[in-house]
Amino acid sequence: MKKSLTYLRKYKKEVVLGPLFKLIEASFELFIPLLVADIIDRGIKSNDIPAIVRDALLMVALGILGLCFSVTAQYFCARAAVGFGTGVRNALFEKIQHLTHSEVDSYSESTLITRLTGDVNTMQNGVNLVLRLFLRSPFIVFGAAIMAFIVDAHSAIWFVIVIPLLAIVVFGIMLLSIPIQKKVQKKLERVLCLTRENVGGARVIRAFAREDEEIAVFDRENRALVSLQKKVGVLSALTNPVTYVLINAATVALLYTGAVRVDTGAVAVGAVVALFNYMSQILVELIKLANLIVSITKAVASADRVEDVLYAPEKERKAPDPKSYEGAVAFKDVTLRYTEGADAALSCVSFTAKRGDTVGIIGSTGSGKSSLINLIGGLYYPTEGSVSVFGKDILSYGEKELLASIAYVPQKAVLFRGTVSENLRYAAPAASNEELWEALSLAQAADFLLEKDGLDTAVEKGGSNFSGGQRQRLTIARALLKKAPILILDDSASALDFATERRLREAISSLDYDHTVFIVSQRTSSIMHADLIVVLDDGCAVGIGKHCELLETCKVYREIYDSQFKKEEESK
Repeated sequence: MKKSLTYLRKYKKEVVLGPLFKLIEASFELFIPLLVADIIDRGIKSNDIPAIVRDALLMVALGILGLCFSVTAQYFCARAAVGFGTGVRNALFEKIQHLTHSEVDSYSESTLITRLTGDVNTMQNGVNLVLRLFLRSPFIVFGAAIMAFIVDAHSAIWFVIVIPLLAIVVFGIMLLSIPIQKKVQKKLERVLCLTRENVGGARVIRAFAREDEEIAVFDRENRALVSLQKKVGVLSALTNPVTYVLINAATVALLYTGAVRVDTGAVAVGAVVALFNYMSQILVELIKLANLIVSITKAVASADRVEDVLYAPEKERKAPDPKSYEGAVAFKDVTLRYTEGADAALSCVSFTAKRGDTVGIIGSTGSGKSSLINLIGGLYYPTEGSVSVFGKDILSYGEKELLASIAYVPQKAVLFRGTVSENLRYAAPAASNEELWEALSLAQAADFLLEKDGLDTAVEKGGSNFSGGQRQRLTIARALLKKAPILILDDSASALDFATERRLREAISSLDYDHTVFIVSQRTSSIMHADLIVVLDDGCAVGIGKHCELLETCKVYREIYDSQFKKEEESK
């Protein structure tokens, strides 16, 4: 949690003033038992009405002042805590945005969402309570003990005995609770992950009648979470009864000692009442401190999880070899493994795409097509070998510098809630409406939008109000609007009919700026007219050339072609 506390630096004034005002308010509270003792020993005993009124008014004044200082302290503490939470949340969101794809793969979506929301809120609440109570409660406890010695040192010996015992109980429970609390957060994350998967895949679950099995899995994980929460709950619940037992035992001993000393005339009755009030103050503050300890354990556990992402070390890039590269994109003996020791997704792939070429990438499912495309954009870096873009190794590029040269259409169409215009302008924020319509026309998406509200057509989350083909055409239009020198279509026309796909291909080939196109597809009809075709099989480039050449030399390509066109030829 120490690293995260750096986000409190902007709120140094609030961090100082909040606890300071709390301590001033607490000091007023410590004077109340003395006034009560004075009322008993001087006012009531001597029937001194003016003294009683004077002490009563002073108590009221201290109460009002204490309230004012307390409200002011709450304001400063809340301001610092909310600012701290905002800073951590913004930093964590920014960190997530800059994580590499391999780093994102090591976390799940539910993990990142939970840490960005629930864990940060827990940290924020913990900071708020610490600023309010972490100094105030110990100040009251030790202040009450000091005041007790001022009232009667002999009776106050019980304060010296009980306070260390209470400290052992409170901090001992805290040390035992923290590791269990971390397990609770991890298990909660697992439950949230299951919930997210079930909500997202509800249709599939119902289609296969798997509701009972999913309910059983969720119930098992939920029971495990409840079991851990019970453990930490039992530990936390021990704090109050144990402190009550110790305080009440000390109170009984204090009253007995005080009664004996009053009977001998060593102290006055008011002094015993004051000592009892101080012991009561200690009880109240220790209850607050116990609740604070529970919040601190949760905050520390959450902070560890947040810092695991926020301060994750960036993987060092290996220095690129000083080679000379030709063409727009060049692969030189590229091997890719997503994790250390895993099987290679790509093995020894080498080819060069010239400027202005259209490159087709084809292969069976799992052959490594998307892995190859991801390397061009620097989403992953090669484990071995090198990839260059426009004569420069991708390791030499900054992230934004490389992606500025690439327009990418993902395999799964991704649209955001808003309007069509807002979604298209992700690629070019300053684009005019004419440019938007031009991109839509090229992507064969203008016709169906004209039947709706045009550029102002609403887009639901994930583009759920559009068909699969319409979503793909909108994402293609967004990429075309960028007018980048490299255009990557990662199987992004799979939902289009052949006629629409042909018109789209013709429109892309007629673009009036120099561009290199990569088309990933499982259809040979989509890439058979490409200038260069790379055939992948189990991560290896088993064929590189043009359509006619590959039909003669590449068995894998010939099999794919025959499987798609043989029946059609036989029917003729």
